[in-house]
Amino acid sequence: MSDRKIPAAALWALGLTQIIGYGTLYYSFSILVPSIALEFAWPEQWVFGALSASLLVGGLFAPTAGRWADHFGAGRVMTFGSAAAAAALVACALAPGRVTFVLALMAMELASAFVLYSAAFVAIVQVGGARAQRSITHLTLIAGFASTMFWPLTAALHEYLTWREVYLVFAGINVAICLPIHAWLARLSHRTDESASPIPAAIGPAGGAVASRDRSRVFLLMLGGFAVEGFVLSSILVHMVPLTTALGLGSAGLVVTTLFGPSQVASRLINMLFGGRLAQTWLAVIGATLLPLGLVALLATTPSVAGAIAFVILFGLGSGLASIVGGTLPLELFGRERYGARLGWVTAARQFSSALAPFALAMAMAGMGVQPSLWLTAAVGMLGILAFSAIILIRRQPLGAAIPLVNANSS
Repeated sequence: MSDRKIPAAALWALGLTQIIGYGTLYYSFSILVPSIALEFAWPEQWVFGALSASLLVGGLFAPTAGRWADHFGAGRVMTFGSAAAAAALVACALAPGRVTFVLALMAMELASAFVLYSAAFVAIVQVGGARAQRSITHLTLIAGFASTMFWPLTAALHEYLTWREVYLVFAGINVAICLPIHAWLARLSHRTDESASPIPAAIGPAGGAVASRDRSRVFLLMLGGFAVEGFVLSSILVHMVPLTTALGLGSAGLVVTTLFGPSQVASRLINMLFGGRLAQTWLAVIGATLLPLGLVALLATTPSVAGAIAFVILFGLGSGLASIVGGTLPLELFGRERYGARLGWVTAARQFSSALAPFALAMAMAGMGVQPSLWLTAAVGMLGILAFSAIILIRRQPLGAAIPLVNANSS
């Protein structure tokens, strides 16, 4: 492990691969769904259902991808992932029918476990351990522009190309840009390890900040908190535009939702400038609080446009913080040892809840109405606040005050 920080060129290059990865493997999908559904004579909700199933499959494999990043090096894993992502995109483009398309879509989400945030965060720690938390914040700031770039880019390409041809273009981008960058990061990581001094990296001890007696329950609380955040974010983001319409905001609701992306990026920028001295556990609590707080602001003021603006801004700020602490909190709590594996479990927890959330909210709205469903979602979001707050309380307990619930090595 190097005691140097990651080179700026490597961080920017890694950020570029995250923009391309999220843009081609995730954000482009919603733009292409109508054409995919039309060609396969499939209702659009079933195409989105196929994506949800694929996210579940990708979540199942995320812990394995994290262990491989620990064992083989994140750069090598991401190089393989770039090739796999390109192959999966080609398979989607050439799929002759529904079944083969769904299988290719599952392969695409499996590949994403090797190239997106979880793997990239491990690469940052392995290439340059010093100030890894700050570098992770920088990376999320760069990658925050993925939707801003790839929604219009995909739409522009689709004006001239079929959805199949768009996926072939995206496959070429992954091979031509992401694969060489990840291969370079693999070589850079190897050289850094060879030249590293034996001084521990300035990101805390390898064992982390949590006492061995508390590691299992803190780990489970952390996963629970991230799962709750994933559920709230996914359920609201998928339904955000129709929700604002259903609450009486009309066409203004669509305009208001455009503030989400800038708010998300703003939270990362604010954290980068002013959050350096704040513990990641407190950032996790703040991020978890902003999500239900935004929903309460919306429900308490509807159909006020000002209240909707407050909702979108608070929700965007919370989402931005959630993406940061997803990488930094496991590092602060448990250190560098088995960091990739733990990050894989964080990804799995988020993807499981994220995949189920839109369907769950849709069923709730159909059964009990929009406003009661949103109040229930806000209540669920408060469970995330409790989970992260419990971690703070556990860490403040004096030595010998608690009895371990399970074997600490299980985390």
